Amino acid sequence: MKTEFKNGKLTIKDIKNMCGGTLICSGLSENSIVSDICTDSREASSQTVFVAICGERVDGHDYIAKTIKGGCPFSIASKIPDMSSVENEPYAIVLVEDTLKAIGKLAHEYKKRSAPITVGVTGSVGKTTTKEFVSSVLCEKYKTFKTEGNHNSTIGLPMSIMEMTSDVGAAVLEMGMSDFGEISQMTNIARPNIAIVTNIGTSHMEHLGSRENICRAKMEIAEGLSDDGILLLNGDEPLLVGADKGGHKTIYVSLESRDADARALNIREEFMKTTFDMLYEGKIYSNIELPVMGKHNIYAALFAFVAGKICGLDDEDIRRGLMNYRNVGMRQNIYDLCGITLIEDCYNASPESMRSAIDVLSELSKQKGNARKVALLGDMLELGERSEELHRGVGEYLASHGCDLLFTYGEKAENIATSAIEHGMKTENVHINREAGAPETVGNKMLDLLCPGDILLVKASRSMAAEKIIEFLKDNKDKLPK
Repeated sequence: MKTEFKNGKLTIKDIKNMCGGTLICSGLSENSIVSDICTDSREASSQTVFVAICGERVDGHDYIAKTIKGGCPFSIASKIPDMSSVENEPYAIVLVEDTLKAIGKLAHEYKKRSAPITVGVTGSVGKTTTKEFVSSVLCEKYKTFKTEGNHNSTIGLPMSIMEMTSDVGAAVLEMGMSDFGEISQMTNIARPNIAIVTNIGTSHMEHLGSRENICRAKMEIAEGLSDDGILLLNGDEPLLVGADKGGHKTIYVSLESRDADARALNIREEFMKTTFDMLYEGKIYSNIELPVMGKHNIYAALFAFVAGKICGLDDEDIRRGLMNYRNVGMRQNIYDLCGITLIEDCYNASPESMRSAIDVLSELSKQKGNARKVALLGDMLELGERSEELHRGVGEYLASHGCDLLFTYGEKAENIATSAIEHGMKTENVHINREAGAPETVGNKMLDLLCPGDILLVKASRSMAAEKIIEFLKDNKDKLPK
């Protein structure tokens, strides 16, 4: 990963001071200029500072001499490598205790150059959707920066922060995690003014063991809140009610709880549109419109509306920002494929997001005159000992929503299929493909059974690459029934 310092270049002395390290120079001035930073030695150039990360498989320190030979004399390291092969080459090494933490310190100090209003977003499900809704709203008043793609990690987030330009007025930063301590590290880098926890699900159960532990890990986001920071939480999640022990001002959003501070009322779903009213601070905001379907999107919109109010936007700007929201990546993109309405939702999957996607499938079916509901569901990963139980729960939920045709993809997803049959789906309408590396197998079966007018949901964990099945269908669309 490589990032340009977009709010002004730095000297190697600046980097030393920001990281709190020691500078070791040979043949270079401490005032030498660097314009970008990278963690992959292959991306290093003459004004790049290369950060040597100790990974599970590769130790970046082993590549420092190679980058120097290749014309990149600057690096951040936690140990001095063998320099015998470059003893006559100029170089400058900032020596620190921990290079990963050094990137964080560097990003934290660099962010002060623009000092934007900062919103941090975490949660088991809906992080990216909430980030996109919040940034869409804040764009109505501020030049808004947001983390892109999967740059929501202890490396990706600080590297992204250093891409901010001087005129950024608001930053919306997504924070993901797989274990304790990771969000703590990110939130202390970002120091958000507003911190959002969307919900607590079952993703990462394999590492953390329980939803209570997942909640603890997510709530680490409050540790980095600014002194006057505000915490926004999902008031329909019991684990989050009263979860903050730091005494921050806390605002709860809800679709169900009368005790919440911001509550959605009178929800109406239409084709590719959701409308609702909101009660907030004693006032009713009527007919708030979203250009997407699904109640899970209303939570994201509530967070965005409240964040907009906190950041000084007026009602009309917030409404316009919500309507300007667009799905990103492979998240619930809905489009036509030869008369079949396709819900492409392949970016990731958890039991909670699976149920939300099934809700959208059912609602779309109603909007289209009770069209046939078809689902292609793949493995959900990182669920630990509860994996079979949670997959079976998705199968039961799917059957209860009257799914007409089910295809499963992967060994774990077979549990979805067997549970769906046990809860009422006909065996002949359930098709199991255990081999996740053969998208053409399930694709050919789908070509035989899909019909014009069907609503097709495709969803699985990211590593299942379920989009390859969609690509197969597109490549063979001439074989789809007309």
